[in-house]
Amino acid sequence: MSATSDLVDIEVACALADKQRIIVLRVPRGTTALEAVRSSKIADAFADVDIETAQMGVFSRVLGSRGMPSPREYVVESGDRIEIYRPLLADPKEVRRQRVARAKQQYS
Repeated sequence: MSATSDLVDIEVACALADKQRIIVLRVPRGTTALEAVRSSKIADAFADVDIETAQMGVFSRVLGSRGMPSPREYVVESGDRIEIYRPLLADPKEVRRQRVARAKQQYS
């Protein structure tokens, strides 16, 4: 068995409105999503993103929700793209409520 079989190729991605970055790296088999993000050093490029608390996902499947393990528990697989999600500026449900309330006022 070669040493390369003990490694998996993954990507770590982060995007803000004005800056995006995808880092391709090879990590040891058994590495968690959070460990992979730390290893990528992507946080150096995104000072406003706290990777310890940021929401993460794998190909748009949010880690830590709907039966998915958390970033601290999810073990990366070859070909995974770990995505770091930026925090929402506003709760979408609240924004919709406000829009409906404005529309009601406008038409009453």
